[in-house]
Amino acid sequence: MKNYISILSVVIIALLYGCKNEQQSTTAAPNKAGNSINYASGLAIYRYDDYSVVKVTKPWPEAKEGFTYVLKQKGATIPDSLKSYTTVQVPVERVVVTSTTHIPSLEMLGEENSLIGFPGTDYISSEKTRALIDAGKVRETGANERMNTEVMIDLSPDVVVGFSISSDNKTMDILQQSGITVLYNGDWTEQSPLGKAEWIKFFGELYGKQKEADSIFSKIETDYKAALALAAKATNKPTVLSGAMYQDHWYLPQGGSWAALFIKDAHASYLWSDTNGTGSHTLSFESVLEKAHNADYWIGPGQFTSLQEMADDNPHYTEFKAYKNGEVYSFSSRKGATGGVIYYELAPNRPDLVLKDLVKILHPGLLPDYELQFFEKLK
Repeated sequence: MKNYISILSVVIIALLYGCKNEQQSTTAAPNKAGNSINYASGLAIYRYDDYSVVKVTKPWPEAKEGFTYVLKQKGATIPDSLKSYTTVQVPVERVVVTSTTHIPSLEMLGEENSLIGFPGTDYISSEKTRALIDAGKVRETGANERMNTEVMIDLSPDVVVGFSISSDNKTMDILQQSGITVLYNGDWTEQSPLGKAEWIKFFGELYGKQKEADSIFSKIETDYKAALALAAKATNKPTVLSGAMYQDHWYLPQGGSWAALFIKDAHASYLWSDTNGTGSHTLSFESVLEKAHNADYWIGPGQFTSLQEMADDNPHYTEFKAYKNGEVYSFSSRKGATGGVIYYELAPNRPDLVLKDLVKILHPGLLPDYELQFFEKLK
């Protein structure tokens, strides 16, 4: 009898110990997963079996802190160490996004029908999403910096994908205080062309479409690198001017900016490539004319859509060699039905097309049959 009790005691202890270990394993920290991001400097994604950890490390310029989001499948158990972070059940079904740059990601993933609201719908240029707006399926939510809280509460989105220029964003704060989940997206802070495009993986996590997002980005990456290799075969390196006057100053991209990096990758010499920074450089007209009057090409002359419009605005534009030779190219001509500039919406998601455009412009012999997607030669 004593032996039986002893054996039974051992079995019970073993079972209790096993149950305890099993319980602990559901809340213990998981083995470290690798970061699925290769180019974006402000995004990291760690994927586990039934949840992902998404870190937005640069939601706005000079951000002191980032955000961590846990995106979990239904029924998933997440470790105790992650329970303090914003948690969202995926796939999401009803979303509000706040930047036109988010629209192409939804469409490429086939999830445009999940969009239920947007601040400033006239800025959206995509025909597919415009059809949803016209059908009343996407509601206007007001200006991005002062969204209509009542409309947002009525919409009751699963998440709002927001962006901010600083930590002081009263609109997003009010939405969160109202019980609406806000996830910050920092795609606009990226300067690397492929870094911006890789943010489609952020949306891939939201919709449970990681494989699709990876595949889409991989194709963009491959095409971009192919265009980069093609540009490197060019035998010349033309000089490039950019920007235009606004009021009393000429604004042009700084040397480390997204726009400047495209020109570099297209095997051309941007005349202000040596300037530090990733934003806009402010100069006088005289200093630009002195340095760039003989520039071979003028890429991105502000919002102008014709040479005559430029001359009417400032007759001195005609003094540049690129203007005289008709080598002025703008992305502002191509717009959606309500005036949204297609380039602003789609170009960050399709750097491969932007680079091909520039290779076609700067080295036309390398892509003889290619048709420009964003830029147009001004007439």
